[in-house]
Amino acid sequence: MIDKDLIWHEQCRRTVFETRIFSVGEAESVGPGGQKGTFSLVSSRPWALVMPVLITERGREFVMVRQWRHGAREISVEFPGGVIESGEAVDAGIRRELREETGYTAKKWTLLGTMNPNPAFMENMMSFYLAEDLEYAGTQELDSDEFVSVETHPVETVISAMGTAPYIHALMAAGLSFFLKHPC
Repeated sequence: MIDKDLIWHEQCRRTVFETRIFSVGEAESVGPGGQKGTFSLVSSRPWALVMPVLITERGREFVMVRQWRHGAREISVEFPGGVIESGEAVDAGIRRELREETGYTAKKWTLLGTMNPNPAFMENMMSFYLAEDLEYAGTQELDSDEFVSVETHPVETVISAMGTAPYIHALMAAGLSFFLKHPC
């Protein structure tokens, strides 16, 4: 089968539900052989995640945040990141997220990659950055509903424990895969 025989063509779309961070829509599409279907789609502004590497007397460590995750109903230890503000460039947004969530800034930034978090129903993209040459710039500047503690975790510990508590967030594993491909 040729790829063009796999493509669905959107005929119309409507928004079903909107929140402050995403909207849910339905798209009516026509696919291979005239097959018709209605598909749910989640739209959001771009997301970004940063893997900040701090050199300590113990070696290379990630600066991470510990926070409650409502979907999982448990604590998760994650790389800093979040939703990019409307009109904000992704690279500016991730610099802001690092400073706000951890109080750190970085002198060296590397874009490791960009991908779709779940192309089956999500329309946004997520970018993954490496931040090096960190400096502590001051206190956190968290949103009113954001409660996170800042921690450092040895790089090797995070690599070996990813996918087990408290490293339960799948997008952190995606970021870690980019990190592992990067020559450090």
